[in-house]
Amino acid sequence: PRMKVRMDELGLRAADISAIVGSGAGGRVTVDDLEQFLEYVETWPHSQASPMRLSVADSMRRSCTRPLASVGRPVGLDVLLDYRRSLDPKPPLTIFLLRAFGKALAEDPASAGYLIGEHIMHPRSFDIGVAVQVEDGVLVPVLRKVDARTIEELMEEYLELVRKARDRRVPEENIGGGIATVTNFGTFGLAWGTPIPLPSETLILGIGAGVKKPIWNENPKTPKPHEVIKFVGKRINVM
Repeated sequence: PRMKVRMDELGLRAADISAIVGSGAGGRVTVDDLEQFLEYVETWPHSQASPMRLSVADSMRRSCTRPLASVGRPVGLDVLLDYRRSLDPKPPLTIFLLRAFGKALAEDPASAGYLIGEHIMHPRSFDIGVAVQVEDGVLVPVLRKVDARTIEELMEEYLELVRKARDRRVPEENIGGGIATVTNFGTFGLAWGTPIPLPSETLILGIGAGVKKPIWNENPKTPKPHEVIKFVGKRINVM
């Protein structure tokens, strides 16, 4: 109880003292341990966290109190990129993946549901948020009924919401209520990450940076005679 009172006085949470090695019974952190730790870090350089940073940290702490798993796989984009080149204007790749995500969830709604007792509560609408980096944190405006929207419709609203998010002017109807989020950390050149879903959501789709690389074809096309390359000594003859 003394420890809890002291933490409340300092505005601290359990995660804030996770780095302290406790000297109490069973490794419990005591008030003396806390005071010694605070004295130890008192002279460290520090800065004031913004309200947004504190809000993001609070959400991540709450999310990490439940079981989390990250899985991933590469996806070939050749066909998609060819199609995208034919469009004007060209939608961001995030738009295509956002719509594919919405379609997939509509086909298997239980994957985005909540387990309440013995029942899986399925979402009524496939509303998906998009993480937008702002100056001191992240905002997540939500696009509604993603599975029922066209690429053109999604692109128009997506670009508008990204602009408004960066200006801190997200419309009230696009705040909260999403069932999942898409975050594109590939824009930072990152190929892999472990994004954490919001406390109110069960899924988050992380998009890594695209890379160009050869793909092995298990069933290659049989070459025609005139396409066969023969190696003769150090010379290459094309028949």
